[in-house]
Amino acid sequence: MGLQKERQTIILDANVILRYLLQDNAKLYPQAEEIFNKSLLGDIKLFIPIFVFAEVVYVLQKVYKVDRPTISEVLSEILEIKSVKTEDKDILRKALEIYASKNLDFADCLLCAYSLRFEVVSFDEGVNKCIKSLKQTQ
Repeated sequence: MGLQKERQTIILDANVILRYLLQDNAKLYPQAEEIFNKSLLGDIKLFIPIFVFAEVVYVLQKVYKVDRPTISEVLSEILEIKSVKTEDKDILRKALEIYASKNLDFADCLLCAYSLRFEVVSFDEGVNKCIKSLKQTQ
């Protein structure tokens, strides 16, 4: 019994997303753009694991010094592409929303967002404040 490849779905690496967003490589940007255009047309499905989103957030913030609201906005736009799939899309949306407004690492924003669905136990004061704040607004 072997694994079968799903032919219509492509899993993207953070570098593909970064080249698409930053348009900073004359060779790789057109390839990334073609992938996203095919996805927008519905010719292919894209699967972007949450850990890839986390890597993109990290690189945009730490390496390229992109501000939090911009990162949240552009990644939220990618999430809204109908053919883009990920685990827990609603949690990821909420984490990006939290990330735009709080000074927490993206992983902590994910934990905070997951607290809407699960009990989260953390010794991190920032995470606990975020969870408390989030529950008060629900």
